[in-house]
Amino acid sequence: MITLKDYTLAEVPQLSGARFGLRPALSMVGGAVYTYRDFERISRGVAESLIADGVKKGDRIALLAENSPHWVMTYFGILRAGAIVVPILTDFIPVQICNIIQHAEARIVFTSEKLRAKLSELPKETAIREIKQSYVPSPSPAALPAVAADDLAMIVYTSGTTGLSKGVMLTHRNILSNATACKSIITLYRTDRLLSILPLAHTYEFTIGTVIALLSGSHIHYLDRPPSATVLIPALQAVRPTIMLSVPLVIEKIYRSSIKPTLDGMKLYKNKFFRPLILLFAGMKLKKTFGGRIRFFGVGGAPLAADVEEFLKKAHFPYAIGYGLTETAPLLAGCSPRSTFLRSTGPALKGVDLRIAEPRPDTGEGEIQAKGPNIFKGYWRDEARTREAFSSDGWFRTGDLGYLDKKSRLFIRGRLKTMILGASGENIYPEEIESIINQAPEVAESLVVEDEEGLTALVYLKSEELENLEARLQDSIDAAGDLGSRVGQAIVNVEKSMAGTVNHAVVDAEKALERLLENIRKEANSKLAAFSRIQHVKIHREPFEKTPTQKIKRFLYGKKKAEGAR
Repeated sequence: MITLKDYTLAEVPQLSGARFGLRPALSMVGGAVYTYRDFERISRGVAESLIADGVKKGDRIALLAENSPHWVMTYFGILRAGAIVVPILTDFIPVQICNIIQHAEARIVFTSEKLRAKLSELPKETAIREIKQSYVPSPSPAALPAVAADDLAMIVYTSGTTGLSKGVMLTHRNILSNATACKSIITLYRTDRLLSILPLAHTYEFTIGTVIALLSGSHIHYLDRPPSATVLIPALQAVRPTIMLSVPLVIEKIYRSSIKPTLDGMKLYKNKFFRPLILLFAGMKLKKTFGGRIRFFGVGGAPLAADVEEFLKKAHFPYAIGYGLTETAPLLAGCSPRSTFLRSTGPALKGVDLRIAEPRPDTGEGEIQAKGPNIFKGYWRDEARTREAFSSDGWFRTGDLGYLDKKSRLFIRGRLKTMILGASGENIYPEEIESIINQAPEVAESLVVEDEEGLTALVYLKSEELENLEARLQDSIDAAGDLGSRVGQAIVNVEKSMAGTVNHAVVDAEKALERLLENIRKEANSKLAAFSRIQHVKIHREPFEKTPTQKIKRFLYGKKKAEGAR
């Protein structure tokens, strides 16, 4: 891995191009391959074209495009021109994108042909560039501006809502110090192959899945569409990655839809003697699904379900947990696959200091606070929120609750703002309850809220469960039609008979649903402490709205939502 003494990302293309030359650096799965020399040449072409257009050091340049080699080369080209990158998540709607670009005062937007339509609301003075345009450096390379470690490299927006936009200001030092510190949990080599499935606009994918890889001479592959099963499985077999980063949702879905039903259906799995061997075999099969060469599967962005992690641990699947935030570039704590400890994110990274503020005497829990070279400079044009983000003595307030054990391993209990205070002062963590509810085979996802009657769980059932309920109702209605035709009464009597039977069918279907929800409630409560047991389980008719990292937008679902659910 290349060591950067000055901690500037602008150095990366030139240094990696010189060291790794014609080795493959970036490619689309099944598409063109760009070498490290191409990476240096094209990023320089981008930089020179920006300078020729009058871009000055410190100008903001937005980047709205799907993951691709061109995204990476454009990003580093912007940095080499001395400008600041504003990466924008492709899931944002046009008005959010417009808010971000205007809030950041970006002069130019690089985008793809597919996403150009999302820029329709931009002011006419904002220049739009095609990200795949050919950028060739001049025969006599122009002088590029000097970039310092503490210059801003990027402004990352986690929201695009008017009045709520928070632009996280990250410096070159923030990102590169974090990439260097990650050597304690992951070491990459020239022979490593990465399959990228998370948005590059996230610091998690960018710092760990891109910067570290480019400093190590590894080969990164990108998908040309979202990683659904029909896209991901062939890509895994084609790339046979050694390194992958993911949010928990991917591995949880694989476990609950394929692995768990198979294990539960095996008689030998119920035998304590054979179970460890079967789990090892399942782990081998899972590795094969991922191409057979996987040695590091990083999980971050949200808590990993307890039952899924327990399986991965016993199956010897090389998963690794990381914890951090966009504001920390991103990792604060983590561990390698060899040292994972159930329910823990591992210890703080080298150079990062963690403390638990005002810990409870009985549990040791409190707000996780951090210091280190990876901590952001503040929020762009928002001094008030920047002040709120730090304690009076300069520690970054994560807003997460947790504790440290005797070996300095960090355990996350939930978000400070989502914690519910029990009647007797107990701390209730909705995320932990949801993790248990989601283990029910019928549940796709859940959300626990507090209302006047106590804790209520909103559950969105798996599609097959909803289809079964609908099919049962339709069968009853069809049967009612057959009955009516056999009786041969007058039309009006048939309609009355039909209506009565259909009503009975609806009642039967509703009772079946009530029994299902009650079973889910009882099963979950059997695994919960008395103070955190659920009073009601209600059906939620559609998937919960989520952030780009697949976290449920909790602020959208409160008492009113719970009261409206059934």
